[in-house]
Amino acid sequence: MADSRGTFVVVANRLPVDQVTTGEGPDRQTEWRRSPGGLVTALRPIFEGQQGVWVGWGGAEDVAPDPIRVDDIDLHPVPLSRGELELYYEGHSNATIWPLYHDAVETPQFHRVWREAYRSVNQRFAAAADHVAAPGATVWVHDYQLQLVPAMLRARRPDLRIGFFLHIPFPPIELFMQLPGREEVIRGLLGADLVGFQTPLGAQNFLHLAHHLLGLRRRGLAVEVDGRTVRAGSFPVSIDVAELETLVNTVEVTVRVEEIRAELGHPKTLILAVDRLDYTKGITHRLAAYRELLAEGRLDVPETVLVQVATPSRERVEHYAKLRENVERDVGRINGEYGRMGAPAVHYLHQSYERTELAALYRAADVMAVTPLRDGMNLVAKEYVAARVDSGGTLVLSEFAGAARELRDAYLCNPHDINSIKDALLRAAGADRGEATRRMTSMRRYLREHGGRQWAADFLTALDSGPGG
Repeated sequence: MADSRGTFVVVANRLPVDQVTTGEGPDRQTEWRRSPGGLVTALRPIFEGQQGVWVGWGGAEDVAPDPIRVDDIDLHPVPLSRGELELYYEGHSNATIWPLYHDAVETPQFHRVWREAYRSVNQRFAAAADHVAAPGATVWVHDYQLQLVPAMLRARRPDLRIGFFLHIPFPPIELFMQLPGREEVIRGLLGADLVGFQTPLGAQNFLHLAHHLLGLRRRGLAVEVDGRTVRAGSFPVSIDVAELETLVNTVEVTVRVEEIRAELGHPKTLILAVDRLDYTKGITHRLAAYRELLAEGRLDVPETVLVQVATPSRERVEHYAKLRENVERDVGRINGEYGRMGAPAVHYLHQSYERTELAALYRAADVMAVTPLRDGMNLVAKEYVAARVDSGGTLVLSEFAGAARELRDAYLCNPHDINSIKDALLRAAGADRGEATRRMTSMRRYLREHGGRQWAADFLTALDSGPGG
């Protein structure tokens, strides 16, 4: 595929594809396939009918393939070396920015060499976006790995309309001020015409910092910078509800739901948790609450069982390796003390699952426990609600997940307070059918009205309607 210039350009850390090898021997072939994910699903309708390009890393170290076309989307790979992945991605992005933006639940690490690599890689992404963007194009930059790109791109291409969306929380001033190079990050984001956040509080934090650090004059949800108006707003990410509803109604999922219940011994209460293995997700806190409920006899085995799916994540980073050790230790302790022969108290699954299996787990679960210590949104909570086409099941949800602003009929808890988690789990497990149905019906109604495609459309409509660059 020859280089093409797009009128709509997405810039994200990763391309929305995976390289897959099929066949063996002389029939062995390598091809690109669209990876599952909420962002590409939400943006696909936007790409239809226009010349769209996606800029991102292709997943291989040191070299990037030529531009390719997959499912009618032109993909422009950006090369990253092994060293850059260690410094820019594993270092500054995930050991500095990630913990700091998640309320510093783990101590952020600050290293100048990481920050320099972050700046260099952001410059490369900005150059790639410049290369593929047609005159006057709309460019949408995504997430915490690329916060410097908007300003770098605007310096190159003042003709572009630039949006930025942060998928994780944006911290309050007291935390953000710890960040070395803090002014550079704010100036980077101010290169956009519209800066989007998951919650109104994130937008307010950003505007407050723009005034505090740079002295910019604020007007409502906007600031004036270099003769331009930069707006901030809240655009909560969501999911494709109709797609998930169709999946859970298939024969394959329906049969699998019954198999799961049988494999677990037909428990009275199946509590499900599905998390990336990350210290922000509150897994150890949740296990502690569950253990205390078993110790107090308020839940018992085998009538109650917890299934904890923990998707592998960033396993070369020290914090994550230590977390895995702690989680596995806690699971072993609970099963050793409260499990029975052939009936463990916790089924711990440290692996990734296909979407069909997750849909069946959602339908099988009586209680969904989503208790992150801090989360920008948390789409697992929304997926569970969307999957409950029977209006059954109950949702326990952290107050510190962005989804709590929308799914108000969940059983909310403070995940830092073990007693609060215990109370929410008991209320959810013991809810009568009428109350559970009323709560789930209300949340499902909300999600149908605020789906993932609507999120993308709302952001781009706001970007197009405001003053340009």
